[in-house]
Amino acid sequence: MRGSLGLIAALLLAATAVTAQTPPRPDAAASDPVALGWMVGSPPPADKLITADDGIFAFPKTRWSFSNRRQFGPTVAVARGSAPIEPLPRAERDDIDALTFTPIGGSPPMSWKESLAANYTDAIVVLHKGRIVYERYFGVTRPETQHIAFSVTKSFVGTIAAALVAEGRLDAAAPVSRYVPELAKSGFGDATVRQVMDMTTGLAYDETYSPTNTDLVINGYAGGLAPRPADYRGPNGFYAYLTTVAKAGEHGAQFKYRTVNTDALAWILARATGKPIQALFEDYYWSTLGMEQDGYLHVDPVGTAFAGGGLSLALRDLARFGEMMRGGGSYRGKRIIPAAAVADIMKGASPADFAKADYKLLPGWSYRSQWWVSHNAHGAYAARGIHGQAVYIDPKAEMVIARFASHPLSANAHLDPTSLPAFDALARHLIATPR
Repeated sequence: MRGSLGLIAALLLAATAVTAQTPPRPDAAASDPVALGWMVGSPPPADKLITADDGIFAFPKTRWSFSNRRQFGPTVAVARGSAPIEPLPRAERDDIDALTFTPIGGSPPMSWKESLAANYTDAIVVLHKGRIVYERYFGVTRPETQHIAFSVTKSFVGTIAAALVAEGRLDAAAPVSRYVPELAKSGFGDATVRQVMDMTTGLAYDETYSPTNTDLVINGYAGGLAPRPADYRGPNGFYAYLTTVAKAGEHGAQFKYRTVNTDALAWILARATGKPIQALFEDYYWSTLGMEQDGYLHVDPVGTAFAGGGLSLALRDLARFGEMMRGGGSYRGKRIIPAAAVADIMKGASPADFAKADYKLLPGWSYRSQWWVSHNAHGAYAARGIHGQAVYIDPKAEMVIARFASHPLSANAHLDPTSLPAFDALARHLIATPR
């Protein structure tokens, strides 16, 4: 049970409590997966072996497993097809590593390079005006590696929903039950599509990680995110689980982050278009952005993709997605997403409703169509996933940052103090020193 809980919590962006550890947790250098020799050998010796049942979410094994996630469960391909790769132009700079900033909380100044190690970065790329100005890979992560993106997946889903609304193919004001009658008697039934998109649904679902959180456990068992007990007789698959989620409170009252909203949204999109989410990813992104690698989505026991956090993809392909958003939905002169959809995302939602969720490190932010919107002077917004996965877009600086990481603690609150000020400092630096 304990291992199952850990796996489920990691996949669902649950809050992870900070606990004292003895001995101290290894830093980035000491936990380097190459130095530790994970999964080396034919077969690897027992002390270097990582398996689906034991270890893939146990730090420091995560520094290997997050770059090889599809080895540990069934997946469906998000195919790039036969279109040519569109190389990202390069204009690399040598003045970024030494850039300094002050972390949130008044810690001593830190350099950009130091922040990468502090956040256990696996790979990071910075685009400025569509050109690669900085790119680094660590550990076992390489340009061709398909790294798990966790809840960054949600923003891929939410962007398609926003596009379909702008295209008139999805009614954001309609009740969920119009598209998915199977959810009529669930907590989702009388919620609007927009409330699901913005996670303002009132649901009896708790995403807090704790040993007694049965919502998290049963959803994980249903979706095949953890081995089921022999006596398990619960829902089989993500959709089956969604029908069991009850209502609690009023829809639209406040933002509350729950991954089940994204899985429900993917079901809505499938009904509205007649295509599963992996096909929509192909149509909107992989067939249009000149992607370098296929992507992969983890699937449940009945073959339904995990829309809430199951995408693995290559770093530069993640950056292409971010660059398309920075371009207002256009990429290399091609219209991918309606401009109105991107503008609506950038506008954000209600910071007052967001504030009720008490994200202390994100004052003034909001959540719109599965994106985190800062409302800062640069209009920055982000896709965010546990353990440090991120796409950060700063429109004023014409900057996109894509990052993979394997931080020991899941919640972004553990990375934000050294990530958000670093990203903002880099944006200001690029504006001040154009090349």
